Amino acid sequence: MKPTLRHALIAALLGVLGLAAVLATEAARNSSRQIRVTAQPAMPVDIEGASRRLAAAVQIPTISYDDSSRNDPARFTQLRELLARSYPNAHRRMRLEVINGSSLLFSWRGTDPSLRPVLLLAHQDVVPISPGTQDQWRQDPFGGAIADGFVWGRGAWDDKGNLLAIMEAVEALCAQGREPRRSVLLAFGHDEEIGGGQGAGALAAALRARGVHAQFALDEGLLVTQGILQGLEMPVALIGIAEKGYATVTLTARAPGGHASMPPDQSAIGNLSRALVRLDEQPVPTRTPPAVRQMFETLAPEFGGFNRLLLSNLWLFEPLVRHQIEGEAAGRAMLRTTAAFTMFQAGDKDNVLPGMAQAKVNFRLLPGDTTQGIVDRVRQVIADLPVQAVLSDEAWDPTPLSHVDAQGYRDISRAVRETFPGAIVAPGLLIAATDSRHYAEVADEIYRFTPVRAGPQDLARFHGANERISLANYAEMIRFYHRLLELCAMAPANPPG
Repeated sequence: MKPTLRHALIAALLGVLGLAAVLATEAARNSSRQIRVTAQPAMPVDIEGASRRLAAAVQIPTISYDDSSRNDPARFTQLRELLARSYPNAHRRMRLEVINGSSLLFSWRGTDPSLRPVLLLAHQDVVPISPGTQDQWRQDPFGGAIADGFVWGRGAWDDKGNLLAIMEAVEALCAQGREPRRSVLLAFGHDEEIGGGQGAGALAAALRARGVHAQFALDEGLLVTQGILQGLEMPVALIGIAEKGYATVTLTARAPGGHASMPPDQSAIGNLSRALVRLDEQPVPTRTPPAVRQMFETLAPEFGGFNRLLLSNLWLFEPLVRHQIEGEAAGRAMLRTTAAFTMFQAGDKDNVLPGMAQAKVNFRLLPGDTTQGIVDRVRQVIADLPVQAVLSDEAWDPTPLSHVDAQGYRDISRAVRETFPGAIVAPGLLIAATDSRHYAEVADEIYRFTPVRAGPQDLARFHGANERISLANYAEMIRFYHRLLELCAMAPANPPG
């Protein structure tokens, strides 16, 4: 072997060994970012009474329909009266205002007015039962059955579970005679499932008009997952620090109508179909937004082996990590502005050419993308086709990124770790929409977390059949909110001296 070639091979080998050493060193010194906690005695919870109260709330069908004429304000009055009966101490200590007819704003004044308040959010409304799925329910969806260790029914998880768990925690603190140093605000909207404009939008406007600016807000969001992240056997609690945006683009193609026996070279349906195929074949490229990168970096030291090596060296392996997870729908949703074809309308008779065909494409926007940018991209992709693209009125950009080094995140993380022993906490990106985006101007930081345990088989229950919450998990939810309020707002239970 020639000396030059030998030297080159030796240099290459040394380079590979050096790179391997760098990668291994980065993985080895990547220490856990988890808050260290000590075991806390579990707050006693009357789970039988608490589950009966949740079941009673589930029995009130506070449904939000897209057709607002079908919505029934009397149902929300029933729920408000149930809350008043169920939580008398909380109602005595807190001021309740009804905003815009059905939304609720509870205010619990703190003893130190120099401290900015904390804001806990939930929503009262639920989605309808999808037509044709009634026979898939093991229990009546509005029966509020307590069976097999679960409370069953629409809203048990989304979102009356959160709402009543918050009220249970506040009721317990009030019954204990506890006083908040920092004011506590509870804002419960009534139309989150149809956008939240009349509920959370009105609540946020009322707070903004009063000059309220909270230290942080916490709304529903990501979950305590188990068995979903391969390679991690312990529960993983993800706290949403950002939320994807939302936009629907309506595509319209027009062409001369006529008899189906003499079809033209191009039709409205044909042109619209070509546009949809173009969009399907040219998706928005994947990338790693900051919230997802922070999730990878936080979880990296909790993995072992090759996964730890990959996630600890994203500077080199980020494309490989993205490739690994974008094969699944949930993974793609974290890495891409997604496009879903949701509605198609054309024609009214099988032997008549329609003069118009229309489709709706729903986009969920990754942070960094904008609603205007996505409609511009659609128009560019289909520029040579006789198809019009129009952005719907109901559209919003992704939310700003909340900080993981803020006190609110640390308090949430500690409450999770103390309530769910062994759980790993990490930031994440919420791919769905919540009421929390309406509060961007009234809170420094906004976090999105639901203290619900969920395995792979549970995810279909969200807005689906057999929604339920286990009694054990519901007790954990109550303890989580109780502990969170102790950490972020309450005066010490036994002040010194």
